[in-house]
Amino acid sequence: MKQTTVLIIAAAVALAGGIWLQNKTQPETHSETMELPDYRLPDLNGNERSLSEWRGKITIVNFWATWCPPCREEIPEFVALQQEYQDRGLQFIGIAIETKESVKNYLDFIDINYPMLIAGDQGIILTQQWGNSAGILPFSLIFNQEGRIIHKQPGQLSRAKIVEIIEPLMD
Repeated sequence: MKQTTVLIIAAAVALAGGIWLQNKTQPETHSETMELPDYRLPDLNGNERSLSEWRGKITIVNFWATWCPPCREEIPEFVALQQEYQDRGLQFIGIAIETKESVKNYLDFIDINYPMLIAGDQGIILTQQWGNSAGILPFSLIFNQEGRIIHKQPGQLSRAKIVEIIEPLMD
């Protein structure tokens, strides 16, 4: 009897934890008042860049790291989408949660056709400010041309989801 009670309690805790995790990792699609910020981060050449440079475009900000397998998996698709949609106002921006040297070493093996900014450990704090309370990587945000968040994606962001969101915004 005691063993059955312990198993029931453990199952209830596991179920509650699973429901909580699912709610925390579900993508959100809606417009918020938060706009593309004026954060200034260095690029790979050490030049300070502001995210607000890309206002007026559909902007996908992707927080990632070289040590993150799902992050590395989605990059080739982002490169292809950047190429395909850049003339229609789409702009990807990568924000690396690590050092410039690590990113440069990784980029020796893959070509990325969009700006890469370096946030280091500060990047996790930025993702949390945008609602990534679990600190999941990759973490992506899609901003419309007015700079408003229209989608948050903890975890991988698929090509199909991106196209579904951006196509209606294109002219």
